Amino acid sequence: MTSIDLNADLGEGFGRWRLTDDEQLLSVVTSANVACGFHAGDAVTMRRVCELAAARGVRIGAQVSYRDLAGFGRRAMDVPAAELTAEVAYQIGALEVFARAAGTLVSYVKPHGALYNRAVHDEEQATAVVAGVLLADASLPVLGLPGSRLLEAAGKAGLEPVTEAFADRAYTDEGTLVPRGQEGAVITDPEAVVERSLGLARDHAATARSGARIEVEARSLCLHGDTPGAVELARRVRERLESSGVRVEAFV
Repeated sequence: MTSIDLNADLGEGFGRWRLTDDEQLLSVVTSANVACGFHAGDAVTMRRVCELAAARGVRIGAQVSYRDLAGFGRRAMDVPAAELTAEVAYQIGALEVFARAAGTLVSYVKPHGALYNRAVHDEEQATAVVAGVLLADASLPVLGLPGSRLLEAAGKAGLEPVTEAFADRAYTDEGTLVPRGQEGAVITDPEAVVERSLGLARDHAATARSGARIEVEARSLCLHGDTPGAVELARRVRERLESSGVRVEAFV
């Protein structure tokens, strides 16, 4: 039977401000990418999400980012490799404290936003992220885009590279994500997202923005938690997958 992991970006709040419906999304997804304080999140939020995830048996991942609260981690930044390595390890370590307190562990690492996209093609930044993971915990898998420098660097370093797909993002013909600033980068039609999810999980393929069919081999499917109607959409995606014979389970 075909299987797929469902992951979502959670804990994306700060202080009194909350962006994601963490509790409801944790009833749907199998892996939670928890913001570690650099693009969103704070100590109280991180602790709360870890406790909720542990209670539901959802795997916890450290969603590491450039230090960019004001830009939600989506602004391009030039961070020296040594500094980025230290900051990635710092974020993983901070989340690990709360995961352990909740009776579980950090199970994987996934970069966020601008760092995620930069590590697709920038070997230096990708290597720095991997070095940060090694510094924090050399047993952690790394989640990223198929064919990216990040997953290549992770594999070379002895970490497990885990491929990921996006049901609500447009792809280029090369299999990379269309930048958010471009028209049509985010797919907003719920039915299109649901059917795209099934195609990615079952057929390992998607339609690029140009209309071309591209192969997308992925073990995990990302459902963004910061889009309107995210919870209901996530439920529809999971229901469609399971009713079509796709087993939804964590990759780790």
